[in-house]
Amino acid sequence: MAQRPNPFTANPAAMKPWIEIGKTIQDDELEPLLKELVMTRAAQINGCTFCIHHHVEDARKQGESEDRLHLLSAWRESTLYSARERAALEWTEALTLVSQTHAPNDAYKTLQAQFNEAEQVKLSLLIALTNAWNRINIGFRRVHPAEAKKAA
Repeated sequence: MAQRPNPFTANPAAMKPWIEIGKTIQDDELEPLLKELVMTRAAQINGCTFCIHHHVEDARKQGESEDRLHLLSAWRESTLYSARERAALEWTEALTLVSQTHAPNDAYKTLQAQFNEAEQVKLSLLIALTNAWNRINIGFRRVHPAEAKKAA
């Protein structure tokens, strides 16, 4: 596979605002583990190995269980997720697959029942930014640490 540039070294000025908005979205308004589940699920849908690895590791560091991480892609069939987490995951899928789902009203109503308006905006921004990062990391073929070790 042909080497692609590292966006952080190729254009640091362009990448800086991405980092800053990420810091803004990562404040304490939403629960840390909920955010990691959301970011991991979006990365799973998009197939971003770099981001899946990163967010699974962060979730583990924050005490997330292996069972919940392993079952995340099948969250609808599991009882391990709270109503609030389920609403966030449904909204994650709706926005990540927006060209197919068009953010349906039923998903929004579920979200509305669990999140206030400010949290809805914060969660939607987190999902949008995660999808943007997935596209950057996939586009530039960022390699997750296990693959980097193997290549070395």
